[in-house]
Amino acid sequence: MADVLTNPGSIEAHAIARHVRMSPQKARLVIDLIRGQKAQDALHSLRFTPKRAAKHIEKVLRSAIANAERKAEDAGAPLDVDTLFVSKCFVNEGARWKRIRPAPMGRAFRYQKRTAHIWVGVSEHHMAAAERVASIAAETEAQKGVRGTARRVRKALTGKQAPGKKGKK
Repeated sequence: MADVLTNPGSIEAHAIARHVRMSPQKARLVIDLIRGQKAQDALHSLRFTPKRAAKHIEKVLRSAIANAERKAEDAGAPLDVDTLFVSKCFVNEGARWKRIRPAPMGRAFRYQKRTAHIWVGVSEHHMAAAERVASIAAETEAQKGVRGTARRVRKALTGKQAPGKKGKK
């Protein structure tokens, strides 16, 4: 699995589709195509992959991207969707549906219908996260200076000193 280290300040989100009526082995063939790719590139790859699993995985990936947008919105942080990439993705085996098929001479043959749990995680690239955190810090620092300047100008116009501070004589 291609794990890329992410900063603690980066936005991460995931989505899960459980009990998808498909063999996990067949879904893993498709999920291996998108691991480590940028989210938009992964969506394009899935769009033109002629496997049945691609449709289900595309749906889960879109959900993970929407979850990341929602998480960033709740945190009040700006998020560029173009900086998201597929950080983790895997397919686990779900419950098996046991079925019986009639056989000759009154017997029955058992067969199993397999299901899969599809897990896709997206995160912001560590460079983009660092840039986002730095821009937020620079913006707050710039606002600090503006607020301080306004306060000093107001004090100078009114001729008052800040409470608790006494002028030297």
